[in-house]
Amino acid sequence: MHKPDDPNVSLQEAASSIRELREQIRKHDNLYYVQAEPEISDLQYDRLLSELAGWEVRFPSLITPDSPTQKIGDRPVEGLAQVAHRIPMLSIENTYTEGELREFFQRVEKNLPGEPIEWVVELKVDGVAASIRYENGQVAAAITRGNGEVGDDVTHNARTIRGLPLQLQGTGIPKTLEVRGEVYMTNTDLVALNQQRAKIGEAEFKNPRNVTAGSIRLLDPKICAKRKLRFLCHGMGFCDGLQVRTHMEFLQKVGQLGVPSTPLVQCFKSTQEVVEHCNHLVENLHELDFEVDGLVIKVNSFEQRESLGSTSKSPRWVIAYKIEKYEAVTRLLAIKTQVGKTGTITPVAELEPVQLAGTTVSRASLHNFDEIRRKDVRVDDWVVVEKAGKIIPHIVRVEKHRRDRELPEFLFPEQCPECSEKLVRDQAGVYLRCVSNQCPAQWRQRLRYFATRDCMDIEGLGDKLVNQLVDAQLVNSYADLYGLTLEKLMTLERMGKKSAENLLQGIQASKQRGLSRVLNAITIRHVGQRVAMVLARRFGSAASLTSAGLEELSNTEEIGPIIAKSVFEFCRSDEGKQVFEQLANAGVSLETSEEDSVDRSGVFANKTLVVTGTLEHYSRDEIERVIEKLGGKASGSISKKTDYLVAGQAAGSKLQKAEQLGVKILTEAEFRELAESKP
Repeated sequence: MHKPDDPNVSLQEAASSIRELREQIRKHDNLYYVQAEPEISDLQYDRLLSELAGWEVRFPSLITPDSPTQKIGDRPVEGLAQVAHRIPMLSIENTYTEGELREFFQRVEKNLPGEPIEWVVELKVDGVAASIRYENGQVAAAITRGNGEVGDDVTHNARTIRGLPLQLQGTGIPKTLEVRGEVYMTNTDLVALNQQRAKIGEAEFKNPRNVTAGSIRLLDPKICAKRKLRFLCHGMGFCDGLQVRTHMEFLQKVGQLGVPSTPLVQCFKSTQEVVEHCNHLVENLHELDFEVDGLVIKVNSFEQRESLGSTSKSPRWVIAYKIEKYEAVTRLLAIKTQVGKTGTITPVAELEPVQLAGTTVSRASLHNFDEIRRKDVRVDDWVVVEKAGKIIPHIVRVEKHRRDRELPEFLFPEQCPECSEKLVRDQAGVYLRCVSNQCPAQWRQRLRYFATRDCMDIEGLGDKLVNQLVDAQLVNSYADLYGLTLEKLMTLERMGKKSAENLLQGIQASKQRGLSRVLNAITIRHVGQRVAMVLARRFGSAASLTSAGLEELSNTEEIGPIIAKSVFEFCRSDEGKQVFEQLANAGVSLETSEEDSVDRSGVFANKTLVVTGTLEHYSRDEIERVIEKLGGKASGSISKKTDYLVAGQAAGSKLQKAEQLGVKILTEAEFRELAESKP
């Protein structure tokens, strides 16, 4: 292959070299942005692009609008024109709780009676919504969402977006293809951009979305090109010549044409699988290098979408499961490690205390050691800390432009910090684990969890006492708790007789908590409070549960295949059999309790209640358990179908909406009076 500085090359030979380079670059763009499987380094890619630019400088007549070099930007535009969307870009209805999400499922199922429904779950990328139109395979226009009816023409800047093809690839290219999605910036690119700006004395950008929103509307595309914006497709606008029946088929087709789509998209036939997947995604959003402010759940079938239709504001076939997020900047003082109840070694950031969402945050999870490496987190860095929903705070990114000296990299541990056992990586290669069955740190964590309020609720069994019991080898199994005596407890440092007697009373009382509390307490993977309650009500006893087959577990309402498999394997394992047998021998009830049962004729039978505000006598979980026990349904959102709103202190918008809809409002005292009344 000839080089651009070859003085004897002909126009025909130059055209051949240019064509070959463009094909290579487009191939690598597709591998990097669409398939996420790059084959070459950034340096190698830049060399290919530089060589192509050299050819085009020497032979300007061979430059075409779809050449990869045209992403560097042309001349500025005079102003942004307003363009009407051929099909309006409607907003999406938001929901913030699992209860509201389930209500959405019920509405859709009611409007599609008897029809099997497939549900698609996508990440809700926090960027700028835009519609990109291709005509005969070439980029023709790019319009921001605007007010949904009319948006800004940002075609000049869209042509600079990394990974967005100027020319569609492959076969079956439709005459018109309008893809809708999010223009965004990665956290890594924001860090690099702020470092560059710091060097020349310019102000830093606060977050990726703000810089994206400003950049895509710049009049000079050369500046926008330097911002390294990206695009992810998540929907379809007006199309002519595209034959697809479902959303998943559409995403597959645009991917084949070279357009990157939102990653981690999955399709499910069960609403319970959707909920499980949503919870899993929310817990792992920190692994992404771009901002996500929620999840989007859609009906997969276009025919069913057409049948469901839209309101004046939103389609009825889609909903956003939003996550409230808060950010703050503080200094990282140290990185410590802790051992979880399943042996996972988790790095934890010790922070200079900072206010975040109304609380003082001094620690944040770093989740795993790969995350430290990927984000290049170092002690004494300034970091952005984020809290999303109920998830514990985590570090989003490092403010590297504020790193004023060379800081040493964090050294990953090779041995368990507690028992010195050699650590191993899990199958996915992400987590370091201590696999020792004798590790006291794991057992301490399990025992602490066993005693918590939502589990066996053993008052007085706090962290310090758990440490003493384990260190003294007085409690080596859950059942050992029930073998403790006053004499044994009095051997512990600073243990008074009255405190010991109170603890023994609490332990004795915990024997009658019932099956759901036990299932929640004994650390079965994927089993939390809600799942434990469902299993207890379905099977009634540990004996019935442990004899259940995998299919029977999977067919249990609200129990998907992942949970079913985990429960089945635990119950059939030597560990699981031993735990149940030892607890039974210790006198712990392994049958449903009064708390687990549901009174179908209770005061709230067939009623829907919403709880809001701060309660004095109940935690949120406790009052929802009372509602369900008395036959009611605890919901997260107010509607005309809501029977009661229980309003605690500082009740907000839900109280106002209840008043507007005429929903009966109960104070906490009125709720207690009803709940405790005799039928």
